[in-house]
Amino acid sequence: MGVVASARQIHVGGVAIGGGAPVAVQTMTKTETANVSATMDQILRVADAGADLVRCAVPREEDAEALKTIVAQSPIPVIADIHFNHTLALKAIDAGAHCVRINPGNIGGPDKTAEVVEKARAARIPIRVGVNSGSLPGHLRELDFTNPVEALVTAATEWVELMHRLDFYDFKVSMKSTSVPNTIASNRLLAEKIDHPLHLGVTEAGTKWSGSLKSAVGLGTLLADGIGDTIRISLSTFHAEEEVKVAWEILKALKLRERGPVLIACPTCGRLQFDMDSVVVEVERRLEAYEDPIEVSILGCAVNGIGEARHADFGITGAKDSAMIFSKGEPLKKVRTEDLVEELFAEIDRYYAAGKRVVADDRQRAEAEAWLAENEDETAMTPERLAALEREQADREAASPVAGRRFTRA
Repeated sequence: MGVVASARQIHVGGVAIGGGAPVAVQTMTKTETANVSATMDQILRVADAGADLVRCAVPREEDAEALKTIVAQSPIPVIADIHFNHTLALKAIDAGAHCVRINPGNIGGPDKTAEVVEKARAARIPIRVGVNSGSLPGHLRELDFTNPVEALVTAATEWVELMHRLDFYDFKVSMKSTSVPNTIASNRLLAEKIDHPLHLGVTEAGTKWSGSLKSAVGLGTLLADGIGDTIRISLSTFHAEEEVKVAWEILKALKLRERGPVLIACPTCGRLQFDMDSVVVEVERRLEAYEDPIEVSILGCAVNGIGEARHADFGITGAKDSAMIFSKGEPLKKVRTEDLVEELFAEIDRYYAAGKRVVADDRQRAEAEAWLAENEDETAMTPERLAALEREQADREAASPVAGRRFTRA
C-alpha cells in the first residue's frame, strides 16, 4: 500500500499524534464557545467519556476571547476550529489554543495561511489542514463533480506543498466527505503520498444510528488498513459525548485501544427463554461504572454451551426459570433468572476484591455444571464437541495405518 500517514509525529498539548502513537479520540463542542460555562460543562463530559482532544468553533471575536478561560480550565487539549477569517486563528493562538484547524477552501489563500503558520511556529503549536468536500478551493470545484476523490486529494497535497514551502512540518491533514467510499478512497491515496498524520472522519454522517454505522464502516476500513492517527465521529446530536463513545467502540472492536469493559451478546433466536433484551441493557448500564477492560458475555441459551464465549472473563446464559454464571469457559454458579444480573455483578465485584482472581465454590460449581448438562442441546456442534471428534479421528488413524484411506484395484 505504500507509506502510511503516521510516519511523522506531532503533539497537540500533551497528546502525541502519529508516529506510532495510539489513535487519538476527539470530538467537537456543540455549544457557542463564548458561553464558557456551557462549553466547559460539555468539555468535562467528553473528557469523562474518553476524549483525548476537543475542538471548539471560533466564528466570532468573543469566541476567541473565551478560549483564554476554556484552555486554562480544560482537562484535555483544545483545538480552535477556524473558517473564513484567518485573524481569528491568530487570536485563538494568542488565547492559548493547543492547535488550530484551518480550511484551505475558505481561509483566504497562501498569504493569510503564511500568517497563521508564522504565529503557530512562534507559539510552537501544530496546525490541522482540514479539507472538506463541501468547501473545496474554487479551482477544484469543477473537478469535484467529475472526480471527487481526486479533488479532495489535490486540495490536500497542494496545501501540504504550501506548508513545506513555508518550512512548516508541524501539522496533520484531514479530508472529509459525506460519502463513505470517497472518504476511504481519498485517504488511502493520500496515505501513499504524504507521511504527515491523518485525522479521519465522515463529515455530517447523520443521526446516532446511521451516522455511527457510516463512521464505523468508513473509519474502521481505514484504521484496519493502518491509516489514521486521530478520529472524530460527526453525529447530529447535541451530546458530544455520544460521538466519543462511538469512537471508542470502533477502536475497541479493532483492538487498537482498550477502555472500559467489553460486552458480548448473542443475537438471540427462537430458543430464547428469558428477557435477554432487558438483561443486556441493564448489564451494559452497570458496566459503565467499571474502568477495567473486563469482558462480559451474555448468551441467550445454553444450546452452544459456553464454548463460543470461553474467552470472556465472565458470562451468563439462561433459561426460563434458572440461569448460570460462568468464567473463562468454566461453570461458576447456578442462579434464579430474576437474580441473574445482581449475581453476575456480585461475582465481578468478588473477582476484583480478590485481586482479579475468580473465587469459586465447589458445590455451586457442581450445581452449575449439572444445570448446563440438563439444558445443553446434545446434538449441537459446540467447539468442545468438535475438538473431541477431531481427537477421536486422530486416535483412530494412529491405531490403524490404513484407516480412512481409499484403495482401488489396478
